[in-house]
Amino acid sequence: MSGPLDRFIPEPDVRERHEIVVRAPASEVFAAAEAFDFQSVPLVRGIIRLRELFLGSKRVERQPRPFLQEIAAMGWGTLASETGRLFVGGARCQPWLANVTFTPIPAPEFAAYREPDQVKIAWTLEVEPLSPDTARLATETRAVATDDAARRRFRRYWRWARFGIVAIRWSMLPAIRERAERAARTV
Repeated sequence: MSGPLDRFIPEPDVRERHEIVVRAPASEVFAAAEAFDFQSVPLVRGIIRLRELFLGSKRVERQPRPFLQEIAAMGWGTLASETGRLFVGGARCQPWLANVTFTPIPAPEFAAYREPDQVKIAWTLEVEPLSPDTARLATETRAVATDDAARRRFRRYWRWARFGIVAIRWSMLPAIRERAERAARTV
């Protein structure tokens, strides 16, 4: 199965893909996803708070804002995009640290980036039209460590962190679906 992340992380250490069918036109689905405030979901806020408590990270005060603005403010870069259809974000980081810093890597350099003790993460926000009034909303995340030491740290971190990360995806997709379907009904 090929996809938009193949050129950035063809052989990931971790790969998670989640998708949901939405009864709304693809343009409405992407607009709802793009504008979605992911911390408007109580479970997401709770998972972020648990991570802060568990790792002892500093609490960051935030203002509600659209999803793509939020991730840019967090340090994620844009690796690729197709208006109304696809967004690919990526960064390097050390996710096991209490206060993670996401640093963008330019798209042409992303696949070859090898600075030691880092993890490269790329993820998608994808909308595929299935019919004029139905679309598939999907997100895929891939991560790969840049060396063996980072891979060991990342695997220890991923053993417990993946549960929160997957729960965030599982809670975001239905919330976006609900907003897109509501918007489609009012048109």
